[in-house]
Formats: sequence, structure tokens, C-alpha cells
Amino acid sequence: MGRVTGDGTVGKALEVLDQVADFGRPVRFSELLSQSPFPKPTLYRLVQALTNQQMLAFDPDRQTYAPGLRLVRLAHAAWEQSTLAPIARPHVEALSRAVDETVHLAQLDHAQVLYVDKRNAGQPVRMYSQAGKVGPAYCTGVGKVMLAFSDPDVIDAIIAQQSFHVFTPNTLTGPEELRAELADIRANGYGFDREEHEPGIICVAMPIRSETGRVLGALSVTSTTRRTNLAGLEGYVPILRDTVEKISTEAQNWSFPHYDRKETAGM
Repeated sequence: MGRVTGDGTVGKALEVLDQVADFGRPVRFSELLSQSPFPKPTLYRLVQALTNQQMLAFDPDRQTYAPGLRLVRLAHAAWEQSTLAPIARPHVEALSRAVDETVHLAQLDHAQVLYVDKRNAGQPVRMYSQAGKVGPAYCTGVGKVMLAFSDPDVIDAIIAQQSFHVFTPNTLTGPEELRAELADIRANGYGFDREEHEPGIICVAMPIRSETGRVLGALSVTSTTRRTNLAGLEGYVPILRDTVEKISTEAQNWSFPHYDRKETAGM
């Protein structure tokens, strides 16, 4: 983690929540302290305040902290009110049944991809993506198609924040390579993950857009190189497009969270 926000106490408290969540398991105070940008007294005050507010849960037997039940309530409200998932769910399920492959629904979370729903194939494949997880925008199918159809200033801001870490031999390694890929996606209307994030994992993805062309999210059909290939996934483009159009139509009255370049630049 290691970054200190400029948003005062609230920002610092959110940093601590992020840190606890990043461990992926109950964590001791000493572990938090070893990775925290805050001095011990400050971290202790923040942890105690979050525990008192039920944002963190403390296990006195194990002396560990974990995300609290209040966060679960807030997360559920956010899922219902700020994501496409409730609107898209029946269409995501129908698409997964029709193609018998894994389907992902995602939205842009500033410079990252947030997976908001996932439906597994009849024979699920172990992969990184899960609902609630975030992933890189530059090497995922859903990330690239959302980027491709975003406003130019948003594209510039998001590209500037990509790490371009090389996950596989197929990972895009820099801004120019990514921009060329985005141009191809705009020309075709859809894009691929060519084993760019995980070896053996491939997908075809398409953006979900409003009537005015604003990017609301993205949908992908994901498989493995053992089951199919990119040409096979491309055959799903017509049903993927039909599903995207249905979700877009139902989302017209949805109040989509505003996203602008200034917010992105402040991350």
C-alpha cells in the first residue's frame, strides 16, 4: 500500500480499511503496523475508531482484525445502488447458460477494473477474477474495451496510472502498444484478452454503453486455451452484442456514478 491520502482523518481511516482488506485474512496489529505509512499511535487510534464503528471486527481470542459487518451492509447497498449487477444479473446468467462459458460483468473503478458479477460455466475454471475484486485495465478484456470507448481525457488519465507490469509473455508493455490496441477495439466494437493477465485464460469482451455513448461497464465471455481459441470466442460476438444491448436498454434510467478526469488524477 504505502500511500498517504490528503483527505485527513477520513482518508487515513479508509487507508487502514484497504490495508486490512488487502491481507485477505484476519490480521494482527503488528502486521498492519509493519506495512503502514502511519506511526504506531496514529494507526492504533484509527484501528480503535474503526472497531468502535463496526467497520472493523476484533477477535479477542486470536487478537486479529477483519472487515466488520457494517462494511457488509454498506457493500450490499453499494452493489444494489451503484453497480450494473442487479440490472444485468438475469442477462449475465442467460448468456453464461447459452455459451457454457464464464461471463464477467465489470465497471471502471478509477484506473482499475472492478468485477461486479461473475457466472461460471458448467465446468468452472480457476482464475483470478471474482466479484468484488479489482484488476488492471491495460491487460484485461473488459478493461481495454471500457478504456477504448471512454472520453480521450479519461483514457489519458487512466493510461498514465497503469503499471504495465508484465504478467505473461502476451502482456502489453507500454502506453503506445495499449493505444494501438484501443484503436483496433474501437474499429471492431469488441476486444480480446490474449492470455495477457493469466496464462491460458482468454476472453472476448464488449463495452456496455448508454444511448449517448457513455461507458457504463463491460461484459466478457471467458474461457481457456484448453477449451477453445480466440476464433471460437469471436463466434460469441453476436450473442454478446445482443446481451450488451439488452443491459444497456434496461440501464437507461439507472443513475450511473459520475466519473471524471480530476477524480482519476487525484488517486
